Amino acid sequence: MDVVLDARGVHAWYGASHILHGVDLVVRRGESVGLMGRNGMGKSTLIRTLMGHVARREGTVQYLGADLSRASAHEMSRRGVAYVPEGRGVIPNLTVRENLLMAARAPQMDGWTLERVLATFPRLTERLHQPAGLLSGGEQQMLAIGRALLTQPQLMLLDEATEGLAPLVVAEIWRVIDEIRKDGIACLIVDRNYRRVLAHVNRAVVLQKGEIVLEGDAAVLCADARLTAFLGV
Repeated sequence: MDVVLDARGVHAWYGASHILHGVDLVVRRGESVGLMGRNGMGKSTLIRTLMGHVARREGTVQYLGADLSRASAHEMSRRGVAYVPEGRGVIPNLTVRENLLMAARAPQMDGWTLERVLATFPRLTERLHQPAGLLSGGEQQMLAIGRALLTQPQLMLLDEATEGLAPLVVAEIWRVIDEIRKDGIACLIVDRNYRRVLAHVNRAVVLQKGEIVLEGDAAVLCADARLTAFLGV
């Protein structure tokens, strides 16, 4: 598979706090990679660093062969990296339709259109003209993922993909993530339910204190006794 993201020796700081310590990470086209670890181990910081939201960072980040180590979040988005942040980030006073269309780009052949997003998330069709702030948490997450897909990404970064959602909604989100992967879009996914993550990704990496301490195919990690120790479960 073609390499979409190739990060090497990534360090990141918040003020004087050194959070990431030389992280190496590769994500290939059509591949889903789970990013796991206990709270405070640097998962969200890594995603935010790759997206360009962390100002003080070192190392190299290549995306589709281009060096974007110092790119801003706007540049990463323009290049085709979509970010679904923890907390969803929808604009509450805009309608569902307005949220979806505000960042939409013209699709290539077999790309994501508004109609395809609404077919994927039928609940959004029912809420299309309602303010996003009135949606449930699950519906807001569907909206955030749908909005990201309309940017026609090659890579999606999902932080806490199903946190706080009802079980039926969780199952729906993972179904869509599987569809995204089959569509050839690479995904890097943070989620607290490690069993769900390993059931829906190709590979996974485990962070501890800003360093990767374990990585491999999802099926192999499921049987690795070290995994639960690193995750504290």
